[in-house]
Amino acid sequence: MTVASEHIIEVKDMVKKFGSFVANDRLTFHVYRGEIFGFLGANGAGKTTAIRILCGLSYPTSGEIRVAGHDVYHEREKIKRKIGYMSQKFSLYEDLTVSENIRLYAGIYRLNRKQINQREEQLLERLGLLPIKNRLIRDIPLGWKQKLAFSVAIFHKPDIVFLDEPTGGVDPITRRQFWEMIHDATQEGITVFVTTHYMDEAEYCDRVSIMVDGRIEALDKPAVLKKKFDSKDMNEVFLKLARN
Repeated sequence: MTVASEHIIEVKDMVKKFGSFVANDRLTFHVYRGEIFGFLGANGAGKTTAIRILCGLSYPTSGEIRVAGHDVYHEREKIKRKIGYMSQKFSLYEDLTVSENIRLYAGIYRLNRKQINQREEQLLERLGLLPIKNRLIRDIPLGWKQKLAFSVAIFHKPDIVFLDEPTGGVDPITRRQFWEMIHDATQEGITVFVTTHYMDEAEYCDRVSIMVDGRIEALDKPAVLKKKFDSKDMNEVFLKLARN
C-alpha cells in the first residue's frame, strides 16, 4: 500500500435526495491517496448514487465534497479528467474490437497518437491479448473483458479509478487475478475506490465503509471491523450491520 497523508477524496455531510427519498444521508469520510477503499452495502444502500456524485456525473443536494483537489459543484470537468471509471454492466463496446475499444477510450482521455500506440502495445502484451486484438469484444470471455475494461479505465493514468462491482459474474481465479491488477495499480500511485458484493474481496481493501439505508454504519480497516463486531470474517460483519 502506498499511502500518503493527503486525502484525495474528502466528503463532509453529503446528502442526496430524490424528492422525499434520501439516498445519501449525511455521508462523511475521506480516502487517502494510493489506498484501496472498499465502499460496501446492499443493493439500494446508496453506493452508486454516491459514486455518480464523486465522478462529477450528479450534483449532491448538500454537503462539502472534493475529489482530486476539485470541488464537485464547480469543477466537475476537472474531476472527470483525473478519474477512471469501470462498471460491471457497461465498460466496453461489444461491437468494437479489442484494439478499437482501447483507441476509442484513449481518444476520449485526450491521449495523443504516440502515447496511444506505445501504451496499447504494452497493454495488449501484458494481458496476453495481442493475438486477439482484432477480435470483437462480444466474442471474448467475460474474465478477459473485465481485465481489459479495468486496464482501459486506467489507460490515461488517472489519480483515482472508480470500480462499481467490477468482478460480478467472473470465476474465483479471475477475481483473484483482477485484484492483483488492482494492487499493481496502487503501486503506480492510483487510488482505487471499489464497490463489491463479494465480502471476501473486502479483505483485500486497506479500509472499508459499510452503508446501510443511505448511511455509513462502519468504516475502518477490515481487521479492526472484525474485532469490533466480534466476527470471523467481513461477511459476518456485513450481516450484523445489515440485519440491525
